[in-house]
Amino acid sequence: MNPSPLLKACIAAASACALQPVHAQSSATIYGRLNVAMEHASQSGAGSLNRQANHRSVLGFRGEEDLGDGLRALWQLEAAVALNTGEGGAFNRDVRVGLAGRWGTAFAGVWTLPYTAATSAFDPFYATTAGYMALLGNGSASQTDHAQNTSAFDRRQVNQVQYWSPTVAGVSARLAYGLNEGFVAADGARPWLASGSVSYARGNALFTVAAEHHDAYQARGTSDTAAKLGVAYQWGPARLTAMAERLRYGTATGRLTRNAWHLSASWRAGTGLLKAGYGRAGNGQGASSDTIGAVRSGAGTGAAQWTLGYDRELSKRTTLFAFFSRIQNRSAAAYDFAINDLGAQPGSRLGVLAVGLRHSF
Repeated sequence: MNPSPLLKACIAAASACALQPVHAQSSATIYGRLNVAMEHASQSGAGSLNRQANHRSVLGFRGEEDLGDGLRALWQLEAAVALNTGEGGAFNRDVRVGLAGRWGTAFAGVWTLPYTAATSAFDPFYATTAGYMALLGNGSASQTDHAQNTSAFDRRQVNQVQYWSPTVAGVSARLAYGLNEGFVAADGARPWLASGSVSYARGNALFTVAAEHHDAYQARGTSDTAAKLGVAYQWGPARLTAMAERLRYGTATGRLTRNAWHLSASWRAGTGLLKAGYGRAGNGQGASSDTIGAVRSGAGTGAAQWTLGYDRELSKRTTLFAFFSRIQNRSAAAYDFAINDLGAQPGSRLGVLAVGLRHSF
């Protein structure tokens, strides 16, 4: 049997690391996350199914080299691994090469945008079927460009540059620019994007604000914007988070806006973690007659999602988990799970019960 392209790429990368001379000022690390669950999923009016679901498992290589005078070279190669099918892409997730110093970090490659990264850790169910991306961000794009997933504000973008500031008095910032790379849409538009976030950590509290701009994604001469606020607070064994988001799309038929929010709570007891989340997307508003992702204007276009779960840590690296999540669409809404979707129909009620195992190395 011929090895897959992913396996070939991983073997080549590992061999390259192994053949390089070992210097005290250099490092290379192999890491990964294997995350799979057995799920019972259902949609009102469409029945149910049992499935094995992959929750964004990854395999990666990263390292750095000390260049002296506080300057370091950074690199990373990360690939998606589908444990349920054995498929995977050759380094199709966070990949970069860059420099870091006292002035901050700058790099080029494919990377999660600052808008997404600002609050991904706020949701205890992020990167699973139950993640808040079902409502917030209007979809999730694991890897994308200007021509695909033009509705999503939860995205990992190709052909971009990023800058991360150092943390000063608890304040840090991230900025990204997605280059056009000569792409011209059918209507002559030359789309690009910009994304940024600012975070402030003080004691047990974390505050963040993030914004993103998509230029000419829906039509030539239009723009889409997203803005959100988030706060997280650690109180002993409990962690509480809150987020609020506003999306605005420019379409050929007019403006389309939508507000959404999400709350989560987790409580640690020994090796167990009890988790809960609740999110709500409001009705879309504006003159636009277009449907962008799951967002459209009019009455009955909102939805709600609630999730309950429990993690049991078997070791520092291995966790057994279970959760139940439900999305309740209003009469004209068709929000779906952003990962492992079910093909939601307007007004449908979706549910997923999952039991899984996660191992990190």
